[in-house]
Amino acid sequence: MNPLVKAVEYAVRGPILLKAGEIEMELQRGIKKPFTEVIKANIGDAHAMGQQPITFLRQVVALCTYPNLLDSPSFPEDAKNRARRILKACGGNSLGAYSASQGVNCIREDVAAYIERRDGGVPADPDNIYLTTGASDGISTILKILVSGGGKSRTGVLIPIPQYPLYSAVISELDAIQVNYYLDEENYWALDVNELRRAVTEAKEYCNPKVLCIINPGNPTGQVQSRKCIEEVIHFAWEEKLFLLADEVYQDNVYPKDCQFHSFKKVLYEMGPEYSSNVELASFHSTSKGYMGECGYRGGYMEVINLHPEIKGQLVKMLSVRLCPPVSGQAAMDIVVNPPVPGEESFEQFNREKEFVLSNLAKKAKLTEDLFNQVPGIHCNPLQGAMYAFPRIFIPTKAIETAKAHKMAPDMFYCMKLLEETGICVVPGSGFGQREGTYHLRMTILPPVEKLKIVLEKVKDFHIKFLEKRLFVP
Repeated sequence: MNPLVKAVEYAVRGPILLKAGEIEMELQRGIKKPFTEVIKANIGDAHAMGQQPITFLRQVVALCTYPNLLDSPSFPEDAKNRARRILKACGGNSLGAYSASQGVNCIREDVAAYIERRDGGVPADPDNIYLTTGASDGISTILKILVSGGGKSRTGVLIPIPQYPLYSAVISELDAIQVNYYLDEENYWALDVNELRRAVTEAKEYCNPKVLCIINPGNPTGQVQSRKCIEEVIHFAWEEKLFLLADEVYQDNVYPKDCQFHSFKKVLYEMGPEYSSNVELASFHSTSKGYMGECGYRGGYMEVINLHPEIKGQLVKMLSVRLCPPVSGQAAMDIVVNPPVPGEESFEQFNREKEFVLSNLAKKAKLTEDLFNQVPGIHCNPLQGAMYAFPRIFIPTKAIETAKAHKMAPDMFYCMKLLEETGICVVPGSGFGQREGTYHLRMTILPPVEKLKIVLEKVKDFHIKFLEKRLFVP
């Protein structure tokens, strides 16, 4: 089989989740464990963790899916108006028809209008908007058209370490060269341009660094980049002629009052035409995160600017091969970018539900940080954004040796033991990348507050026993 496929790894759904599935089957068969359920804190799947859907979004998608409901008095008029507009733009007025490869035109127009509002009037062209099957589809498509060359001229793709494993997986699949730049754990996982410079300089010895991937807010690290940092990154990309990929799917998930999300597109334009007319940038968003948590709809978009017209034609060609993204997901994306506004009948309920989800996540982010930092041998940076904690865990030498004897990364060994003894499924830091000699785990903060407290208490008790068993000496 294709060796590039065998090289692909995706830690979020890797061996740890397979083991969790086996344990669930054993519990169903009545096999006794020291716990009664497996808690899957390995993935940012909000609804699976009990988060309730946003009513208005579901109403519009329901109306689009079954238009007979448009006659029902149970649905508000603003939801019906949006559904009618979307259906009118669909072939045969049906969500079941293929859309244009770039997506339904009126939804792309709504995305462009949303970006203009978000970025304080910076213009957005619907022709630069591509609706995608989640953000992942857009990221892999862009990388596919950028990778070329052989030997020392093979495309190098700079990714943050720790990273979201989609990036390393796609780079492996495309046989591109992964170029790591390390986020600064001692400085709240900040991105340092000097580290980017080091990575590019070293990479030029063995590949052609051409793409720079940024995740903001960070996954798995939860940092929110300052405007100054974004300006420095854009200047660096301009200097080195790098294509920028800005993964901004957590743009609604920013928690501390002193943090703010700045889009790369907005900052790029405000830096002036020397940058805004030359730096190639693809930005990504999704229905899966934020306050929506609609992972299963696989809705998303990308905005791609400063792409050469011929390359743009090739991009559209690549998108046309997969026909179109799921049209129900496109409809869900439309509600994210075109929500109820003041004066519409659904506005108050929509706003109340949105604020409830986001304030709850902010509370859980602080709770998780505080409780982790009370545990000896665990350190957790502030969770400024996204929906994960990525604490550093101390693993004693004896446990490291045992892990190596089992041919396992030490933090994989730790996470397997945690799963087997508590039923809590998290992802080892080695699946995201980390500095040599450091160990981490990624855990979502999505469970309801009371369940999250139980999870964190179980991790605390497990960690203390884990250290005691392995002759931990501070």
